[in-house]
Amino acid sequence: MKFNTKTIHGGQQHDPAYGAVMPPIYQTSTYTQSTPGAHKGYEYSRSHNPTRTALENALASLENGNYGLAFGSGLAAIDAVLKLLQVGDEVISTNNLYGGSYRLFTSIYKKFGIKFHFIGMQQAENIEAYINENTKLIWVETPTNPMMNIIDIKACAAIAKKHKLLLAVDNTFATPYLQQPLTLGADIVMHSATKYLGGHSDVVVGALVVKDKDLADKLYFIQNSSGAICGPQDSFLVLRGIKTLHVRMQRHCENGKAVAEYLSNHPKIEHVYWPGFENHPNHAIAKAQMKGFGGMLSFSTKGNNFEEAIKIVETLKVFTLAESLGGVESLAGHPASMTHASIPKEAREKTGILDSLIRLSVGIEDIDDLIEDLKQAIN
Repeated sequence: MKFNTKTIHGGQQHDPAYGAVMPPIYQTSTYTQSTPGAHKGYEYSRSHNPTRTALENALASLENGNYGLAFGSGLAAIDAVLKLLQVGDEVISTNNLYGGSYRLFTSIYKKFGIKFHFIGMQQAENIEAYINENTKLIWVETPTNPMMNIIDIKACAAIAKKHKLLLAVDNTFATPYLQQPLTLGADIVMHSATKYLGGHSDVVVGALVVKDKDLADKLYFIQNSSGAICGPQDSFLVLRGIKTLHVRMQRHCENGKAVAEYLSNHPKIEHVYWPGFENHPNHAIAKAQMKGFGGMLSFSTKGNNFEEAIKIVETLKVFTLAESLGGVESLAGHPASMTHASIPKEAREKTGILDSLIRLSVGIEDIDDLIEDLKQAIN
């Protein structure tokens, strides 16, 4: 089944009760049993819910995995992966990372005895120097948030397999439409389904997809034991969003390219970070492992002027100044004071997150309106 068909039919079946085309919202906490332990596959909705099962099957199909797990948020999904670890274990991650992931790693799990190394992964061979007998997990985000760094998933997978480590990839920015980490050798793929998979800024959900049954069983146990699941209404909304993922991503990519090219030619703009440019670091890897370059980009004004950046995002009219990304509407953010404020300033600036940096999630509006909005705000 081709990907565009998978978004609509992958992992799905019509409701056996009445033939409903869309999976029903099973708004129930519990299920009847004819005798203790005798039921129809569902006992309690923390453990399983038919609507969530439909979403988890769809997620597995999109990522070419065998098992999908849906959570109450992307961070809840990451939290489940970290619960695979024990005191004294070590994790190697990229030094340009979503602020929420960084906060979870350093403020929560570090005090539980997990050690984290944040390194530049644009050259995958850098990872080898940090691997020791305590290393258990490599955590990759590509493209990274917000600098759009590209990391070679195949190369990371080869290193992970050589040292018998788990490789997890945050695929939120790329989506399975553009990039499929399990096919490239990863063990776990993670999504903030709040973003492109949901696509309409109306739900908060996280997801994991794996191929290996033993790994899936461990994660299912953590999911059920910790209880950080998403509800049936949220599951339904993400299922609905997935059905238009392919057509939305096509427009996100088209608009993202046009916005990146406009900004790159603007005299007031210093840098534009978008992996579709031939001079973008690791552009060749992005071209090889991605179907397109997405609708996410960042840019900075000349002079690293904080006040100027704030004025631009405040003056935008079609772009909305807001957290998050991946919705049909275009969003603008200031990472240093919003999504990455939890990362110390010195650490932010080492990875390029300057006070002048603005991140755009380019939506699917008419491109002329988006360009005009940027023009009036920057000028």
